[in-house]
Amino acid sequence: MHISDILSQEGPSLSFEFFPPRAQESFDALYEVIAELEPYKPSFVSVTYGAGGSTRDLTHDLVLRIKETTGIPPVPHLTCIGHSEAEIDAILQRYADAGVSNILALRGDPPRDQPDYDRSTDDFKFASDLVAFIKKFNESGRHPDPRGFGIGVAGFPEGHPTTPNRVLEMEYMKEKVDAGADYICTQLFFDNHDFFDYRERCQIAGITVPIIAGIMPVTSVKGMRRMAELAEGARYPAKLLRALERANGDQKSVERIGTHYAAQQCLELLDSGVDGIHIYTLNKSKTTREIYASLGLSQAHS
Repeated sequence: MHISDILSQEGPSLSFEFFPPRAQESFDALYEVIAELEPYKPSFVSVTYGAGGSTRDLTHDLVLRIKETTGIPPVPHLTCIGHSEAEIDAILQRYADAGVSNILALRGDPPRDQPDYDRSTDDFKFASDLVAFIKKFNESGRHPDPRGFGIGVAGFPEGHPTTPNRVLEMEYMKEKVDAGADYICTQLFFDNHDFFDYRERCQIAGITVPIIAGIMPVTSVKGMRRMAELAEGARYPAKLLRALERANGDQKSVERIGTHYAAQQCLELLDSGVDGIHIYTLNKSKTTREIYASLGLSQAHS
């Protein structure tokens, strides 16, 4: 199902993100999680792509497994770094042949074992270049859907870590949309004011595509620190930090606080007319199911 059709349905989209595990036993556990979340009828699920394409085949296999065994539209991530045009073309053709309808186009991160990776040799310097390439693929008529792939891109409510100039950042965002992006899915954030401000700045910049809010519940203090590291900076509001401090390291209390906080974020976003909410599940179902229950959605969303 093309993302344009998904996002044109009544009400906000509600979707999840998974990452492809490397061990088979972890894959088996993930399939159980997907089975637990499928009754909630997510609008789509995205599947991440490891730094430098390190999970290329794992991502492909998980995407096809979801497409073939569930009724959920999968959206694979695809990144610029470390790929030639020929490699990206081949990946797109595999997905097109399998009937996958959507792609999330990202700049991506360098391989973790290559901290001095030289990006000057990459065919795609920016996510906008990858979007334009996918758009060109779409126009070639090689996808079974005449529209080709639906294309998503990333947005950064707290600001892009490599572009401290927020005015310039919006210009880059506009370039991605003008290149052919159909929607924006944001990086995680913990203060909804950042999202509301970002959404308004997009409107001022003439960006009119749907903007989906990315929500990642805090489930452990260690994980929270790891999130900030991976996101190259995440702003944790004082009220969340105070609540976590009161938990005094008790894991169950931390989970309850993180789940409640994320649910309150989602509630405010829904009340503000958000286009969609994308929950970063970390391949677990419990927190997501509890958020749904607190929002009164249970398994009725469709």
